[in-house]
Amino acid sequence: MRLILAAILATLPSLAPAAIVQCGGDFGQFTQNMAREAVRRGADPAAVNAFFSGVSRDPNVIRADRSQGIFQMPFTDFARRLISNNRVQNGQRNSQRWDNVFTRIERDYGIDRGVILAFWAFETDYGAVQGDFNTVNALMTLSHDCRRPELFQPQVLAAVELYEQGDLDPRRTTGAWAGEIGMVQMLPADILENGVDGDGDGQVRIKTSAPDALMSGGKMLSHLGWRPNEPWLVEITVPSGLNWEETGLGKTKRVSDWERLGIRARTGSLPARSLQASVLLPQGRNGPAFLAYPNFDVYFEWNKSFVYVTTAAYFGTRLEGAPVFNAGNPTPALSGDQMKVLQQKLTARGHDVGGIDGILGAKTRAAVQAEQARLGLPADAWPTTELLNRL
Repeated sequence: MRLILAAILATLPSLAPAAIVQCGGDFGQFTQNMAREAVRRGADPAAVNAFFSGVSRDPNVIRADRSQGIFQMPFTDFARRLISNNRVQNGQRNSQRWDNVFTRIERDYGIDRGVILAFWAFETDYGAVQGDFNTVNALMTLSHDCRRPELFQPQVLAAVELYEQGDLDPRRTTGAWAGEIGMVQMLPADILENGVDGDGDGQVRIKTSAPDALMSGGKMLSHLGWRPNEPWLVEITVPSGLNWEETGLGKTKRVSDWERLGIRARTGSLPARSLQASVLLPQGRNGPAFLAYPNFDVYFEWNKSFVYVTTAAYFGTRLEGAPVFNAGNPTPALSGDQMKVLQQKLTARGHDVGGIDGILGAKTRAAVQAEQARLGLPADAWPTTELLNRL
C-alpha cells in the first residue's frame, strides 16, 4: 500500500491554493457542487452524471488519513521495516524480467533502475498490493473533508477526465486510501500528464501493465525535475571533527570540497565531484551518513516524509549494488510523546516545525539544529533528551 500521501498530508505549505468547491456540509450537496464544476469545465453532462452516481463518503479513508504513526520511526528502524531480503531479491528478479523496460527508462529519462524499483517495491510490493479503496469514493471523501480539499478536489476532476477517456471505472477502480492508482501509485492528474503506453497496446493501464506503470513513473520523476544520469545518494563516512552546523539538507558544498573536509565514500569513491551536495545525517553524527545530490530533492516532490524519502533513496542504491548501510551507534530516539513536547517547545521559541505531530520532519530538524547551535550542543539536527531538557 502506498505510503506517499500519508506523509504529504500533514506537511503541505500553509499557502496552498483555495479549494475549488466549498468543503464540508452535506455530502450530497457537495457531490452536486463537484458535478456542476466538472460540467462547467467542459465534461459531458451524461458522463458526469454517471461518474458521480452512487458516490459515497468512506469513513475508513478519514481514519487512514489521521493515522500516520509509522513516520515517527527513526530512519534505521523504518528502513529495516521496509527493506527485507525478500524485497531485495524480488527487486533483482524484476530488474531482470523487465530489463528492456528499465533500459528504455534509463535511455529516455536518465533514471537508474534502482530508483524506479525502490518506488515499485515500497508502493505496492512490485504490484502485488495496490489497495482496495474505491478510488472515486476516496478522492471525494478527502475533497469533502476540510483538511486539504485544495489537494484532492482537482484530482476528482482529473478522475472525471480519465473516466471520459475510458481509463477509470468509478465503481470498480480501486487503489490506496488517498486516491492513488496502480503499481507505482499515481494520482489521476499525474496519470493524465505522465501516463505512458509502455507495452504498445494503445492504452495506459498502470494497474495491470508493468511496462505502462514503470514508464509512467519514470516520466513523472523526469517531469518533477530529475537530472538525467546523475547520482542521488551515496553512503559516506564523516570525520569526528566536522562542523555539524554545515550538515543537513539545503546546506551544500561541491563534492570535492566535502572531500577536502574529510568526507569519503563508504565504498569506492565519491561520484560527480563537481556537483553540489549535502551531508545527510538521518540520526545525527553517530548514525548513518549519506551525501545527498540534487536528485535527492526530487524525492520530496513525490513524498514529503523525510524518513520515507531517505529510505527510498537508499533502497535505490541498495538495488544498484550498495551494501547494507552502517547503522552506527546513534543516541536513542525520542518517543513520539517526547517529540511532540519538543515541537511545542520549539514552536514557543518561534520556530515553524510544521505542526505538533511527533514526526521529525525537515522543519523540525532545522529548528533542532538551530537550537543545538544556540545552546552550544553538536548541531547535527538529531534531537536528544539533553536538548529537550535544556529547552
